This record gives sequence, C-alpha cells and structure tokens, in this order.
Amino acid sequence: MDDRELADLLKQFGLSEKVVDTYLTLLELGEAKASQIADAAGVSKRYVYSVSKELESRGFVEINDHVVPTTIRPLPPMEVIESLSESVESMRPALEERYTATARDEERFEVIKSRVTVLKRIAELVGRADSEITLSLPYDVLGEVEDELRAARERGVLVSLVVSGVEPHDDLALDGAASLVRVWHELMPTMLTVDSRTGLISPGEMVARSNSESQAIVFAQPHLGPVIVGSFFGNYWPMAAEAYTTDPDPLPATYHNFRHAVLQAALCDRAGIDLDVTVRGRMVHTDGPTELRGRVVDIRQGLLEPANNSFPVENAFVIETAEGTYSVGGQGAFVEDFEADSVEFAAVE
Repeated sequence: MDDRELADLLKQFGLSEKVVDTYLTLLELGEAKASQIADAAGVSKRYVYSVSKELESRGFVEINDHVVPTTIRPLPPMEVIESLSESVESMRPALEERYTATARDEERFEVIKSRVTVLKRIAELVGRADSEITLSLPYDVLGEVEDELRAARERGVLVSLVVSGVEPHDDLALDGAASLVRVWHELMPTMLTVDSRTGLISPGEMVARSNSESQAIVFAQPHLGPVIVGSFFGNYWPMAAEAYTTDPDPLPATYHNFRHAVLQAALCDRAGIDLDVTVRGRMVHTDGPTELRGRVVDIRQGLLEPANNSFPVENAFVIETAEGTYSVGGQGAFVEDFEADSVEFAAVE
C-alpha cells in the first residue's frame, strides 16, 4: 500500500488531508518537537499544536508537555488500530438498529427475473421458517429445495406442500419432506408463505421453464401473508389430490400454530385416538375464561380428506368442558367462541 492509499484510508475516519499529512510526517520522524514536525510537513508550528490535540483525542499520538520543549510522539500502530476498532465497534448497535429498520422497509417487495434466483430465494425462506410453510412447486424442481424442507420438518415446522405436474398414483417418495402433500397434474403458480409473514409468488411457467420472461415477487408483509395462505388453502388445496399425510405426533404435545393443532386433532381422530385438550386464549364474543379444559368432540377442517369445513379456510374444533361446549379457532377467530393462543393435547386415558 502506497502513501496515497494509506492517506485515503485515514481520511475515512474523518481526518482532513492536512491532518493526515502531518500525522504521516510524524510517523516518519518518531517523537519530535513541534518545530521539527512543522518544518517537515510544511505547516506552521501553531498548526502542529492544533493538529496534535486532535490526533491525541482520536488516540493517534501522545503529547509530552511535561518536558521542555514539548514533544509529540506517535502511538504504536497496534494501539491506534485498537482505538479505531473500539470506535467502530461502539457504533455497531446504533448502526444495526437503523439498518434493520431500513432493511425491513426495503425488503417488503423484491422483483426477481431469474428462475435460478427464485429457487434460491425459496430455499432461503424455507430455511428461516419457525412454525409453518405453505408451498406449491412443480415436481421437477422440488429437489432444489427438498433438503431445506426436510430440515424444516425436523425443526417441527408444519409443511403443507402441493406438487404440480404429477398424477396421484405416481411414486413421489416425499416422506419427511412435508407434513401433508397433495398433487395436481396441472401447472399452477409457485406460491410460498413462511410463518404467514414472508413468501414468494411466481407464475408457474417461470419455474417450470428456464427461458420464461415472467417475474416473481418476494414479499415481507404480515398483512399479505395470511391472504396468500387463504388463497393457497381456499383455491388450490381442494383441487389437488391427497398423496401423503404424516403420522400423529407423540402425546402430550403443545402447539402455538393453530392450523398445526387442528391437523394433529384430525390425524388423531383418523387414528381413533380420543383427545383431552387445554386451550389458552380469550373468548371472542363475550367476556369469560382465558383457559378451557375438556375433550375434543368435533373437528372442522379442510387439511385432510374428507374435508368437513363449512368454508374453505375454516379450521376449528369443538371442546366439551364441565361448563359447556365451545368452538375454538385460531388467531383472528370471529366465527368460533374462543380464540386460541396455545393448544395442549393429551390422549384420553
């Protein structure tokens, strides 16, 4: 690195060109009097004293004013670097706080024009999932994200998957890649939601063909996510044929994702397992208890066949308690009696 490059780097720490020149001169001289530095740098003696005070406050030099005449000594480079590093590190919390807020705004929508990038984004988003994934994807490209889906399932994430371009009788070998798999022979849009907050929407041909001129959109909108989930389960899920369902979870088990709880209740009902349940949350239409304990006596759902919900996105169950019978829904419930935050199942003994 030459002197010019070094000077440019030092300027990035807020030092003016003259201050940098004076500092570099002092580095070459070592400890020196102000008059010596002034002569070598081509500046006034008064200026050297002024600059030295600034450099001392920044941790670059030490002023020895206890001797006559006063001398100025450059601090060892390692000490200077440590001082600069501490200054930069002290800015990190404020910078990260501002960057996060800005990044959140910027990432609300991202337009993607490349098929490769679409698949990469899907893999990245699936890798961040904490509780739930809904995904529709052509079977031919499922292998691009299958590892991430299996890892999500191992984390306990509910994965509802529709693969297109295949028939129900095809051998898909997707055990462990999803909680539920449905298949459809028609090409359908690629749709992904992760925890109902982020996701991706792409025309089907963009992922199915490498030469498509279509575009995809990545979104990070908590208000848009549930709309896409509703479209997924309301419009596309019923059209596809059930191809795979996971086994019921070991009991007892607690769920904070209500759709996951309804699925497990339906799986247990299919397996002939009666359930006791504790639900925590709030009454929807009246004041009342924040916890219900009882037995599951009815399930309304469209996740498994046969569906018995009264409208496409209805997922609920009915509890018989000592105080009465209540219908229970998830976040935002408005038809049911009770809105659940958490659901704990145990097998009836």
